[in-house]
Amino acid sequence: MSSPSEFPLSATPREGRKGLLPIAMVLFSFTFFTGTMFAGGKIGMAFDFVDMLWVAFIGNVLLAIYAAALGLIASRSGLNTVLMGRFCFGERGSKLSDFLLGFAELGWYAWGTATVAIVLVKMLSLPEWLNIPLMVVFGLLFSVTAIIGFKGLDIMSRVSVPLMFILLVASMVIATNHAGGWSGLLAKEPSQTLTFSAAVTMVFGTFASGATQATNWTRMARSGRIAVIASVVAFLIGNGLMIVAGAWCAIVYQNADIVEVMVLQGLSFAAVIMLCLNLWTIQGPTIYNVSAAACHLVRSERRRTMTLLAAGIGIILAIGGMYEWLIPFLVLLGSIIPPLGGVIMADYWYRNRGEYPALVGSHIPAFNVTGLVSYAVGAGLAYASPWIAPLVGIAASAICYIVLTEVTRARAPVTEPRA
Repeated sequence: MSSPSEFPLSATPREGRKGLLPIAMVLFSFTFFTGTMFAGGKIGMAFDFVDMLWVAFIGNVLLAIYAAALGLIASRSGLNTVLMGRFCFGERGSKLSDFLLGFAELGWYAWGTATVAIVLVKMLSLPEWLNIPLMVVFGLLFSVTAIIGFKGLDIMSRVSVPLMFILLVASMVIATNHAGGWSGLLAKEPSQTLTFSAAVTMVFGTFASGATQATNWTRMARSGRIAVIASVVAFLIGNGLMIVAGAWCAIVYQNADIVEVMVLQGLSFAAVIMLCLNLWTIQGPTIYNVSAAACHLVRSERRRTMTLLAAGIGIILAIGGMYEWLIPFLVLLGSIIPPLGGVIMADYWYRNRGEYPALVGSHIPAFNVTGLVSYAVGAGLAYASPWIAPLVGIAASAICYIVLTEVTRARAPVTEPRA
């Protein structure tokens, strides 16, 4: 059994490893996120049904491959992303990945906390002054499952994932009937415009930070095969279903807000239950990720304390208006998060030849300039790219890291062997 701290500053030992079902279920619950459906809704209003399916398929295949690649490294090494960051960014330089990953997940936590409060007030016709108190209450309640740790997340996911799946299928069936069947659905024309590359970037961006930090759980997998299968299933099927469900309904009702759509479908009560259960399920893993990054940032084993502090900051951000910033936030994440994974993969497979040295006792410099520069190049090119930003960021940062690694080796002084 894993310890209460769940090894925030060390590799997961063999006795702390788990099988396919618990890893896959937690990752599934992680990808079953209402915010992804909102993004899917934006895509559904800009593409016809067939093109929407292609956008969702390509975006989620790329996302699943990215998550699986990092998951394989996590399982082999027992390390999560922030711990891997020590090798490619340096002992102190790794605080960059701590901050970026913590910021990304904290933004999602704030958005989810604000969303559940605002939507409940609207749907139940409650007075608006209750928004802030509800944000405080939900922000604290959501952190409970993360404080319990993996066991709490696993139990929650086994309840929420099947219920969420049933509700999504029912919603899509109702939408298809409202459209007049398959022929009516296929005849629907988009009312907005969005480029193909921007749409794929949006799909990737919905869970770019989540895929990068899914190593918090895939490092607990008993084998690399389990980590890869769980990652592919969760991100291709789980995240894919959320994108498609949001887009499917948006095509019919020309409304990107999945909660409002369910109200139109007569699923008001189910929509409230779905929102609360879904966001509770995803908010646990999200704030868990923040606490893992925070523990590494300050080099503390007190994950539960970090969870409460992070939840407090998330509540403040929710009150400050995070609800209005979802789409700009997704675009930003699609640029600044994937290059971290590109550097990590290049460092593990190219510089370290598929095996990290031990964290304890290894000489890790304060700053790995090669990694920091490569990340900056990848993030900059991704942000400026008119093409699929996450792919540009991953490829550019990885290639830059390999090139700079070779330049550094070429300039290193040759030591004469002892006689």
